Amino acid sequence: MNSVQTRSAERALSSGTWLIVCGAMLYSILTVTPLMAAHTPEKWDWTAPILPLVVDAAVVIVVKLDDVLARLGGHGGRWPVTLRWMTGLMTLALNTADSALKKDLVGVAVHAVAPLLLIVTAETSLAYRRAIAAAVAALERQQRADRERAEQAEREREEAALLRAREEREHAERLAREQREHEARLAREQAEREERRWLKEQEQQAAREREERAERERREREREQRERERERAEREAAERRERERRERVERERRERQEREEQAACERAALLERGPAAGKLPEDEARQIVAAAFAAGLSVRQAAELCGWSVGWVSARYAEHREPSSQGAELAIASR
Repeated sequence: MNSVQTRSAERALSSGTWLIVCGAMLYSILTVTPLMAAHTPEKWDWTAPILPLVVDAAVVIVVKLDDVLARLGGHGGRWPVTLRWMTGLMTLALNTADSALKKDLVGVAVHAVAPLLLIVTAETSLAYRRAIAAAVAALERQQRADRERAEQAEREREEAALLRAREEREHAERLAREQREHEARLAREQAEREERRWLKEQEQQAAREREERAERERREREREQRERERERAEREAAERRERERRERVERERRERQEREEQAACERAALLERGPAAGKLPEDEARQIVAAAFAAGLSVRQAAELCGWSVGWVSARYAEHREPSSQGAELAIASR
């Protein structure tokens, strides 16, 4: 039996069970309602169908929950069994009570068919569902075992294939390794020959480089010797020029000092002459004004010494104070 057949059997069992339950509920309501109406006050006649509905609802709950527990492979314990039999016996009692009160055995038998069928159907459907669940579980275990065996066989085939592939790969790797070792040996021998030839060339190159380096060092020493001689000559020339410059500066300083001393003597001589008796010539007056300005005399004292007016002397002092008059002052002082 496969899963499709199992599901078909479960659907048939469920459909048949609910058909019997619904039919028994309808029959029970139609049978019990007149009995309840006869034993209920007139103003409460409308409550007559409630009791059969409650009892049948309990039957529906029991059947549905048994169905669910059977599918899950569980068991509810004593209370579900008690509720199932209690509701079944209540339904049987309610359906046969009217005929039993009337001493109608045939009516009791007829009205007992639906409740008994409901009770037996509930028990039977539960047994069927448990049996189907056990069969499905066994089938699933069998299928799982078959799958595991198939997977194990497939794994074994894969392992065998992997083993063969590994052996072939190892054989190919061994051949490739031997080939690589042979090629490496040839390459090593070739490299050794190349290395020996390269070492020989390096030795020759090193010898040439030593010779070239020795030649460069010799030329470098000669160049350094020439450079030192040139630097010594330049240094001697620079020292000679510096000595000549210092001598020239010293000579110029002595000459300037002599000129200044001479000019100071001349200025002192001009100033020592005293006030002029009259207006001196302009060139001589200018020399006296320049000497007075250099000695720091006032304008009036310079005017007295040269015999010229204070305004003319002030103009000459102004010329001496201007930067452009420095050359003229030196020229006058040097005369």
